[in-house]
Amino acid sequence: MKLTILIFIVFVALSLAVLSSEERPRMREFGIKTGILNPGKWNAITDVEGVKIGQVTLIKGKNIRTGVTAILPHGGNIYQEKVPGAVYVANAYGKLTGALQVGELGTIETPILLTNTLNVPSCADALVGYTLSYPGNERVGSVNPVVGETNDGYLNDIRGRHVKKEHVIEAIEKAQSGPVEEGSVGAGTGTICYGYKGGIGTSSRKLPESRGGYTVGVLVQTNHGGILQINGYPVGIKLGNYYMKRDAEKREEGSCMIVVATDAPLDSHNLKRLAKRALLGIPRTGGFYSTGSGDFCVAFSTAKGLRFPHRSKSPTMQIEVLRTDRTSALFLAAAEAAEEAILNSLFKAGEMVGQNGLKVPGFPLDKVRKIMEEAPKR
Repeated sequence: MKLTILIFIVFVALSLAVLSSEERPRMREFGIKTGILNPGKWNAITDVEGVKIGQVTLIKGKNIRTGVTAILPHGGNIYQEKVPGAVYVANAYGKLTGALQVGELGTIETPILLTNTLNVPSCADALVGYTLSYPGNERVGSVNPVVGETNDGYLNDIRGRHVKKEHVIEAIEKAQSGPVEEGSVGAGTGTICYGYKGGIGTSSRKLPESRGGYTVGVLVQTNHGGILQINGYPVGIKLGNYYMKRDAEKREEGSCMIVVATDAPLDSHNLKRLAKRALLGIPRTGGFYSTGSGDFCVAFSTAKGLRFPHRSKSPTMQIEVLRTDRTSALFLAAAEAAEEAILNSLFKAGEMVGQNGLKVPGFPLDKVRKIMEEAPKR
């Protein structure tokens, strides 16, 4: 009887935690806007046509707080229809499997996975298995899985490596367009950002028709520190929770993974330049690429006519790409969307208790509201 009651209490507690996260507003719902460009319909990476997101969240017992997030550039056979891609690194204390081949060949041939540090190898193995078993890939003999990470070992039993093959497959197979769940979900389940609970965040920007009408979408996995600011206002200082003031400085050496999608017809060269600008979202919110931080960005284009067949009878192919002198508005969109995605990860993630009873507070929205009321009006 006592065991039944205990199980019921744990179930109710977890249910309330999930409910609390769902009820927390995104930044724009809270009444704060950043930048000058407008978001797309969902204000998410899925505003880029064809992009799908799938997530598996693992919250079990007292110690497991982790998961996996899958980003699919399109819903078909990605290996046979590769997309142009690129990687840019702000600080390389991290593990991004597949980055070298993406940089060398300029294409991405698998879904992109985000998880925790010690589960990168197992997720890569699962992604290879998924690709080999995909219909049409029966003769495939080489796969370049793309898997990024941040370290959730403060709240999560990271040494247990709890993300398994079946979780990866589930995340990929359940991937869909539309709104994206944010906060303490998927790969962001156990992460920390600016001294508060971080997680998964997303945002998008749509350019005006005069600038091509293209969409740029961003998804982030936040686990980094710094001196938080919103629209340039020193919110972290006002809250008394910032780098070099907080206890447990070891938590400042986290990372931030950024994934950028666009329907603009960019080749790998300009996608790398786009990725570089998306990483500006970190300093725009108060981060500074600390020495122990792994700050990476993976960017890809879904533009029609820019998919690269794995095999072709023709030795050449014709593609149409955007001129380099027309990319500046896209760079602005990437910076703005990354900034808002990082902040959304904070707004949506509530307090979490993890292994050894360690607790990370949620972003204190009531205090933030009062602080932002004091900020100069734009």
